[in-house]
Amino acid sequence: MENMTPLESFASASQSFIQLVARIGPDQWDAPGLGSWNVRALVGHTRRAILTVGLYLDAPEPAAATVADAVHYYPAVFDGYTDHEAVAERGEQAGRELPADPVAELTELRGRTLALAGGMPAGRLVPVGPLAVPLPEYLRTRVFELTVHVLDLSRATGIDHTLDAEVLADSVALAARVAALRRTAGEVLFALTGRSALPTGFSIF
Repeated sequence: MENMTPLESFASASQSFIQLVARIGPDQWDAPGLGSWNVRALVGHTRRAILTVGLYLDAPEPAAATVADAVHYYPAVFDGYTDHEAVAERGEQAGRELPADPVAELTELRGRTLALAGGMPAGRLVPVGPLAVPLPEYLRTRVFELTVHVLDLSRATGIDHTLDAEVLADSVALAARVAALRRTAGEVLFALTGRSALPTGFSIF
């Protein structure tokens, strides 16, 4: 599919996530996932990329946008409101709360979320803590989260992912835009063109 809408990209990325989760073996859930997380915690954390869409759309709509787009969302969130220890703990908790059949639960959650988001009017704003983001732009951030963590899960488990090429390309483009906003685009471009490696620990966040 070409020129996906944010909702279509979200549908595709979330389906790829569920397809990968369905193939996780019983002996893999406690294996290392990402950082301090095991695979179970990484799945629980990634599930929140679907869950929060519905949670935030159920909240009262803000009066005006405070963040224009997905590119500016990330610096606003990470610079002003992200507690990394709290994020790590929420991931652990989310992993512990996964149901016995996570695929069935994720499939139901995805369907409900797509129906809710798809029924929203154009220009609907999403409250994210003190921020207010247009729904299509918030969906772009959720696609980015799903894409990155599907790749994390694929690497951790050795299971091939089914991410759509356009979804991957859009996530790379979003990361590049954030890097430009952070004034690190030159380093990213040099790495992509083989001129130099990124510094150890480099992140656009």
